Amino acid sequence: MIDIGLSKLALIGVVALVVIGPERLPKVARMAGSLFGRAQRYINEVKTEVSREIELEELRKMQKDVQDAASDVHSSISKSVADAENSIHDAWSESSSGSSTSWSTTPSPEALVIKAKNFRKKKLARTSGVPSWYKNQSGRRTRVISAAARVAKYRPIGAGKSAGFF
Repeated sequence: MIDIGLSKLALIGVVALVVIGPERLPKVARMAGSLFGRAQRYINEVKTEVSREIELEELRKMQKDVQDAASDVHSSISKSVADAENSIHDAWSESSSGSSTSWSTTPSPEALVIKAKNFRKKKLARTSGVPSWYKNQSGRRTRVISAAARVAKYRPIGAGKSAGFF
């Protein structure tokens, strides 16, 4: 940049005073200041316009990338759906043409009872608050005893017969 110090500014001011004169110097200084301000505003406007154009170009590029990704996803999903439809149609045509398995057969009443019982057990296992270790005991009956009863039951024979606390 231009290196203008205080001494150079003073020299320019003295030359301007001599050349322009003391009567017209304030008017010229005002005009130079307003021109300098206009130039700064114009430069700032150009900078903001350039930055807006850059941001707009970046947004357009980002929009194009998103549209490409969306079209790729759409095509892959449509391909997967078409493959699934083809496999379903193939399976349907195979089952209706030569297969001996019938979809309309109903299970026996005993099988339905067993299935309903298993369903209830599974539902109870999912929804109850009973711990799984207790459920795995397969219906064994156990007695719940208090902590004091457990201590008395499993205490060694000579250990608890002391006369007092001290």
